[in-house]
Amino acid sequence: MFTGIIEATGTIKKIEPTGGDVRLSIGSSQLDFGDVKLGDSIACNGICLTVVAFGKDWYAVDVSRETLSKTAMNHWQVGYTVNLEKAMLPTTRFGGHIVSGHVDTVGQITLMQSDSRSIYIEIKIPNEFAKYVATKGSVTVDGISLTTNLVTANVLSLNIIPHTAQVTNISKHWHVGQTVNIEVDVLARYLERLLMGENASQEKSGGITLEMLAENGFMR
Repeated sequence: MFTGIIEATGTIKKIEPTGGDVRLSIGSSQLDFGDVKLGDSIACNGICLTVVAFGKDWYAVDVSRETLSKTAMNHWQVGYTVNLEKAMLPTTRFGGHIVSGHVDTVGQITLMQSDSRSIYIEIKIPNEFAKYVATKGSVTVDGISLTTNLVTANVLSLNIIPHTAQVTNISKHWHVGQTVNIEVDVLARYLERLLMGENASQEKSGGITLEMLAENGFMR
């Protein structure tokens, strides 16, 4: 479990194909490796990955074919900067929101411009995920816990304050056309499943509909 508050950035040092999967080596002079051990989870651009080897300022992770196909890793290369967050502890200050590190989909930055001292960004996500994001709600973008300004159809608008841009990879890599990892609020996903009731066990389900909400007393 994570909070979406980035602890450090790291750099991709090595990308090794391993029989269809990939092993990544990530170096960071900012991340505290004092309590890192084998099997730990570290979110890398919002993707929960397991430490399989490490040194004083680096660690390695194995990335499955499933993760490669569902995330924005296709543009990563040696030297690319990534956002890092170690799994939260029971004593961690909860500064962001509940983040599982399981990327739901990828979005594309369609607009990026200055807005006073912040950066205004619009991100287009696939239509089927728009229902999970609300205006003034939480969304995780490349591992960063952000609050939406507005959700219009399947486009999210966000403002990035200077501090967030400086301590993440936003200032280095984000640009119009860039694909980014998106994780919607986990509570929205569980709520949908709960509201589906017995329909959730059906092999083919169309998700929540207006008829379903009315049948269960949520609409009049």
